[in-house]
Amino acid sequence: MLELSGIKKSFGKIEVLHGVDLSVRAGEVHALLGENGAGKSTLMKILCGILHPSAGEIVIEGKPHTFTDYDEAIAAGIGIVFQEFSLIPYLTAVENMFLAREIRTPLGLLDRRAMRKRAAEIIARLGIELPLDVPIRNLSVAEQQFVEIAKALSLEARILVLDEPTATLTPGEVEHLFHVMRELRKQGVAIVFISHHLEEIFEICDRITVLRDGEYIGSCDVADVDNDRLVEMMVGRRIENSFPPKTGPAHGAPVVLEVEEVQLRKGGPVSSFQLRKGEILGFAGLVGSGRTETALAMLGAYKAARCKVRVDGVEKRFSEPAEALAHRIGLLPESRKEQGLITSFSILQNISLNNYAKYRKGGVFIDHRKEREYTEAAMDQVRVKSQGPMSRVDTLSGGNQQKVVIARWLNHDMDVLIFDEPTRGIDVGAKAEIYTLMREFTAKGYSIIMISSELPEVIGMSDRVCVFRSGGIVATVEGDHINSEEIMTHATTGRVENVA
Repeated sequence: MLELSGIKKSFGKIEVLHGVDLSVRAGEVHALLGENGAGKSTLMKILCGILHPSAGEIVIEGKPHTFTDYDEAIAAGIGIVFQEFSLIPYLTAVENMFLAREIRTPLGLLDRRAMRKRAAEIIARLGIELPLDVPIRNLSVAEQQFVEIAKALSLEARILVLDEPTATLTPGEVEHLFHVMRELRKQGVAIVFISHHLEEIFEICDRITVLRDGEYIGSCDVADVDNDRLVEMMVGRRIENSFPPKTGPAHGAPVVLEVEEVQLRKGGPVSSFQLRKGEILGFAGLVGSGRTETALAMLGAYKAARCKVRVDGVEKRFSEPAEALAHRIGLLPESRKEQGLITSFSILQNISLNNYAKYRKGGVFIDHRKEREYTEAAMDQVRVKSQGPMSRVDTLSGGNQQKVVIARWLNHDMDVLIFDEPTRGIDVGAKAEIYTLMREFTAKGYSIIMISSELPEVIGMSDRVCVFRSGGIVATVEGDHINSEEIMTHATTGRVENVA
């Protein structure tokens, strides 16, 4: 169905793709793997006509193609669902599916009945139920994902690219998506699937192509490789253990943060927890269990029914995150692109955000030399890979973007760091680097709250784990009790206890 041969791409004098090959058959799910910055997105943008290759050939069903824009790629049967949705939130599913190519009556008026009928046929083809007449903003993330796929199929796409489609889905929604992908596979659609979750690759994919640093490393059947071999192909080395050894807080380490009687809603459960100096405290639980809301309530960013906070034994009440920031508590939010960074700004500007008082001369002017020195020191501390502090953040890989957010809070001299989904959308190599940084921080006396939906991450990194269910903490586990069976039992049954 699809063959890319010798694809090269240069930006100025820098070549980022070095003769990449990709072959995808009709009726297969083909994984495209590689670390952030390996060239996956660049290759897919070339396939879709968004970027133009410096060299190489695109062949679809035996015919060579050259695309000058996305519309020509669509006409050739290619559809792409980007990691960041391209839907207009105030329009309905039907209106989004037919945007800029509406079906019209002979009089030139919108034929809403015909568009809705066609949309319903496509949704039925996916084997799902979806509200077609409500604004997109009222749909769940999973439903928006299916609208994106339906939109691509409405373009008669025979080649479908799914870029990190499971990044924001619950396990149940992921399984539903995989059901849809299997149905499309039966219908002969060729699917290119990009994901950092290797367990998903083994569950849904038929074949794999791996890129590293813009180079084609190889292709193989899923049945012929294991997890360790894939990681080695992706990063060029074996990662024996992604998680550094647990050191834990020192004996008798003081409590730096205490949250008492936090109640997210009236009539809901009441929870309390403590964070010690040098500790990583994990927040685990199913999606919607109240993990993030509890952390935000503590910071004054979520209006809880009640919440009492003590910092170093002194009671505080934060009405907004700036007050928590003044008490050296920083948040790395779940969505780094929407809430953690201004991606069109430089690394230097992002690290300096909210901290310009540090560089003022005479209370008025900015000492730019001092700003650059502090920025470079923070970048070195977290090992940001870039062309320099003036590089735009949107040119960095996901892992390096996350490091920029971390560098900002280190530049703020925080005592407590809250990591919300710290490795979402980050490849296995970058994950190991983030984990190492977190342990380096606790060794220096920082304290960390880590909120994560990835159970292996919670188990591998946490010194203690607070398990959430239905808006409250139902158990706190530590030591040998930090295991998947124990955590999932509490998360699903709500049995309340502390286990040490």
